[in-house]
Formats: sequence, structure tokens, C-alpha cells
Amino acid sequence: MSQWLDDGLDELAASAQQGYALRMVILLGVAALASRIVAPALSADWAIVVAGLELWGWFVTRAQYRGQKVSQGRRLHHLINVAITTSAWTGIATLMWASGTKEGGISAVILWLSVVFFAQTQAYQSPAGFVAAGVTPALCMVAGIAFTHNPLGLDLIPVCGMLLLAVTFAADGVRRMLTARNRYLAAEAQTRLSEARYRMLANNITDVISQQGIDGSRGYISPSIERALGYTPEFLLSTPNYSFVHEDDRDRVRAEVAALKAPGDEITTEYRVVRADGQVICAETSFRVAESDDGSLHVVSISRVIDARKAMERELIEARERAESAAAAKSDFLANMTHELRTPLNAIIGFSGILKASPSLSAEDARHAHLIKEASSTLLEIVNSVLDFSKLEAGAVELDPQPFAPLAEAEGVAALVGEQAAAKGLALTVIADSEILPLVGDGPRLRQVLLNFLSNAVKFTSQGQVTVTVSQRPDGALRRLRVAVRDTGIGVPEDQTRHLFERFTQGDVSVSRRFGGTGLGLAICRRTIEMMGGEIGADSVAGEGSTFWFEVRLPLAEGDVTAPRAAEAEAVDLDRPLRLLLVEDVAVNRELVQTLLRPFDIEIDTACDGVEAIHAVETKAFDLILMDVQMPVMDGLTASRRIRAMGCATPIVAMTANVLPEQVSKCREAGMDDHIGKPINPARLLEAIGRWTAPAEDGSGGEGAADDEALSA
Repeated sequence: MSQWLDDGLDELAASAQQGYALRMVILLGVAALASRIVAPALSADWAIVVAGLELWGWFVTRAQYRGQKVSQGRRLHHLINVAITTSAWTGIATLMWASGTKEGGISAVILWLSVVFFAQTQAYQSPAGFVAAGVTPALCMVAGIAFTHNPLGLDLIPVCGMLLLAVTFAADGVRRMLTARNRYLAAEAQTRLSEARYRMLANNITDVISQQGIDGSRGYISPSIERALGYTPEFLLSTPNYSFVHEDDRDRVRAEVAALKAPGDEITTEYRVVRADGQVICAETSFRVAESDDGSLHVVSISRVIDARKAMERELIEARERAESAAAAKSDFLANMTHELRTPLNAIIGFSGILKASPSLSAEDARHAHLIKEASSTLLEIVNSVLDFSKLEAGAVELDPQPFAPLAEAEGVAALVGEQAAAKGLALTVIADSEILPLVGDGPRLRQVLLNFLSNAVKFTSQGQVTVTVSQRPDGALRRLRVAVRDTGIGVPEDQTRHLFERFTQGDVSVSRRFGGTGLGLAICRRTIEMMGGEIGADSVAGEGSTFWFEVRLPLAEGDVTAPRAAEAEAVDLDRPLRLLLVEDVAVNRELVQTLLRPFDIEIDTACDGVEAIHAVETKAFDLILMDVQMPVMDGLTASRRIRAMGCATPIVAMTANVLPEQVSKCREAGMDDHIGKPINPARLLEAIGRWTAPAEDGSGGEGAADDEALSA
């Protein structure tokens, strides 16, 4: 408030300077006219006094007129000058009133009212000015009429009343003007504040704000354009629109902005910009059509330099490409290592199995052959575990939800380890402690988890029992399936239980020495269950046994679910002559297959690579082709495509150490009908030969049956 009063007094002082010349002219006119009513000498003296007061006021207000800061004493000095000066004007009017002439009375009233209404204009600058220049002379006017000589003998009540009403009317005008002025000053102050705020934002933000007419005419560009592009706003406002946009992007940006027509239309686009120094940078601008108060349309835009973001995007793309390349290299390494390990294991497991069954071996030699087969099977299990864990860790495993019967699956898995449990004198039971309904989920992977639990339970339990408990309970629209395997084995210390599901970790180092294992099985189980959104855990007491469990939430299956088929291979009837082409580059593997098939009436031709295989197919007819994949000269995939291109429909079964899902898919895509992984399972080999060479029911021969089944696959 104090500042507002000071500003008003300063404005009043400055305006006094502006009207000085006019007041001097009016002063001389009033003095000349007054000399016809009062004594000329008195009128001249009055004029000299008022002129001196005006001159005094001129010097007092000079600093404020120049916009200089002044003290409160100087402001008070000017206010006193105004009060004395206006009182002097009312004084000459009083003298004219006291002259006793009609002209004097009328002139006095006119002069009094002129001073009062002049004071009303002073009030626009400051209420204090109205008090000094208006209220004071008004009181002097009323006092002059009421207490001076009344030479005309007038009735003073209506005269003074009219003068007071005129003053009241002037005061009301002053009140209205002050109210309007205060509102104006407040609005002006708010406008200045808003303008200052927006100017501060526009001058300091890094983004560039601009406004142009809907016709493309420029209206405003924020000063931040100079930091962004090196151009001044004034320079750009004087140049054609889009002139700084790169010539290859200019027409596109112009067309995109021209398509904005209605209020609210907006678009965000990226383009290149040429800086003042010639450097080409990337920018992003958001354009939006806005409507002003007068109804005109404008395009408001906010632009920013996005070179840093583009660089980050490039880095992310490069990082992703490097990660994908590393993942591909890892997959290739894994595939190659799997192939290289499985190839020798194929011969070791195959020939050790044949050797073990030989009646010519002594008991000790047969035992040695059995140990070789068991050791090689353990090595194969390790290879499979590493492969499974790598696929889970890389996210290369996809779930295959199908209807399955949880209790039947548990009983089937228990049957697989039943013989092993019986050999150790363990009681193996499966219990359902609630109604077990068919569910929809990846049953084979749950079987794998349960098989790992049961295998460990039997392995680490020397006496007592192993119990599988299957339970279900409603969980919203789903069912929560819980499977727990309880054993009476060695148990695990409590402080080591939390590490059981970590990779390459076992509860005690001595465990791996006594029982073997890589510590990957439970890690695979955990990844599998977590991939299904379930939970897995273990509760154990050292020396008393363990309980391993998992829980998954699955939907109910509709209709009946067929129980899982027994794992053992079906009997195969190969009591018929067959001609088979074996394509294999490793001699020991060729010999293994020939040895396995020697008891049957099968004529076997061999080829060492794909080129020899194609030549054999061109010269002979075969009932079946066993095709390796990785071979020199020509691989099995290429050979299969060539054979199919020749119009040959002979069933082709891939027999390879390439067992990854994507590798099996490539075999199918190349035209192969089936896949047998290495090491070769003799029962699986015989089953595949029997299935793909079985005579058709209509007697048309094996090839037709093979073709039908390949198509259905």
C-alpha cells in the first residue's frame, strides 16, 4: 500500500510539470478578469504570489518528472505546495465574493467549482492530491461564504447547500475514479507480472516456442532459438517460413503443417535443421492449432533439439544388435557343443548297450560294459541339463498348454522311478488329498519337475518311504494345484535350504561326491515353475528328510482327459524285407546303426554326405532314408530339399545330434518327416522305422502310408 501511495504522488508530481505552461496562462487570465472586480493592485499581488507558488512547485517536482527516485520529504513538500496553491485560488474567489457585486459573486462560485473539479482530476493520480487540491479549497470556499461579509444579502442556506452538493458529487466522482484506477492498476500489475513470468520462461527454456498464422505468417519466436540454432528471433521473423529446415525435409514439414486446419488439430514430427554455422541437427516439433479471443486461428509450436535422444536411440539399437549377436553366438556355441558331445556319446552309449547284452562276455566284462553305459548316460543327462537350463535362461522355451490329468501324470512319473525305489526297498506312494480335476497347462514340463523331485528323493533316501501328495483347491476362476514329494532321506540343513534352487549349487559339497549330479536339476525346476507363474520351495530337516513342492494356478479343462501313454516303446513288427539308405559321415555311427539293425531283414546302403545320398536315391528305390544333418560336402538339410525337389516321396527321418527345437523345426522345413536325436535310443529307432515303413491298409505300400502321416504331421 505504501508503495502504491508513493507511486501515485510521483505520478501527480510528474503531471504537474506537464500542465505548468497552461496554468500560467490561466493564472494571467484570472488575474486580468479579477482586476475588474477587486482592486487591480490586489489582483496583481495575488498573481505574483500564485506564480511564485507554481515556480516553487516546478522545482519541487522536477526530479519526479525525470523519473528519478525522491525522498518522502520531497513528496510531502510537493503536497504542501499543492494545498497552498489551491487555497490561494480559492482566496481570490473569496475576495471576488466579498466585492458585493453580482459579477463578483458569480465569478467566485465559478472559480470555486473550477478548483474543486480540477482537484477531481488530481485525484486520478493520488487520493492525497484530491485532499490537498480539492477538499482543502472546498472547505475554504464554504468557510468564505459562511463567515465573510454578505454584501448581496443572499440567503446563504441554498447557496452553501448547492455548493456542498457539488462538492459531494465531485467526491463521488473521485471515489469512482479511484476504484476504476485501482482496478486498472491491479490488472496492469497482473499483466506485467504474467508478461514477466512468460518472458522469463520464454527466455530461459531450452525448447523453442513459436507462433504463426494459419496462413504461415510468423508472429513470435522465443529467444531460445538463438541457443538452439544460432539465429536471432528478429532474423528468423524476417525470413521466409521453413527456410532453416533441411531441404530434403522442407516440403514434407510444410505439407504436414498445412494439413492442420481446425482448432485442436495437432501433429508431432521430426526433421533436420540447418544451424547458422551450417551444422545439420535433428529437431522435433509439436504443432497445434489454437483459436485466439478474436476468433483468428494460429499455429503454436514447441520445438526441441533431439540429437542427444537420437544418439541414445542409436546406442540402444547397437546394444540390442550386440546382445542379439551375442545371444546368437551363444546359441550357435550351444548347438555346436551339443552336437559335438552327442556324436561320440551316440557310439559310446550304443555300443556299450550292445556289448552289455552280448552273451559271450564274462560276468566281470558285462559289469564293466554296464558301468560304461551308466557313466555315458550320466554324461548325457548332464548335457541335457545344461541345454535345458540355457534355453530357460535365454527365454527360448515356450509353454504348450494342453488339457492333462494331474493325478494320472503323477502316477505315471512314479511308475518311471518305481523300479529304482523298489530296488532300494523304499515304499513309493501317490496320494490325492482332495478332488483332482483335469486342468489346462504344460503337463510334460510339470512331469519333468516332478520326475526331478522323485529322482532326488529316491537317490537321497536309503530307507523308509517316498510319498507324492497331489492336492487342488479353488482360487478364483482358476484351480491351485499343489504337488509335494516327501522323503525320509538325509535331509538338508536349514541354512542351506535357500540355496537348493540356485544353479550349480547343492546343499553340501559332499553330496555331489557321494551321489553325483550337477546341481542344475532344481534350478531348471525353479525356472520352469516361475515361467508358469507358480511357486516352488523345499522344507527339510537334516537327518529326517525333505519335502519338495510346487504350486501353479491353472484353468479347468473341459471334457475328459486321456491318461498319459506309458513311456515304454511299443512292440515293433519288422518281419519284412526293407531297403534303407543310411546317410552318415561318421563311420562309427554307421557301424552302430548297422549293428542295431543286423537282426532284422533290412538291406542297408550307406552314404557319407548329401551328394552321395542324392546319387543313391537317383539309382535305387528305398523304403526309408536315415539322414544326418551336419556333414561335409553337402549337409542333410540341403540334400533333403534336393531329394524332395526330385519328386521323391520316400520318408526321410533326421538322425542327428541337433536336438534344439529350432533345429528340429529346420528339419521339418527341409522336407524331413521325423526326427531321432543322438545318442540313438534303439527302441525309438525301431519304432520310427516300423512306423514310416508300415504297409498302407489298402495295400498300396509303405510310401503311401508314410506320405499320409507326414502330411498329417
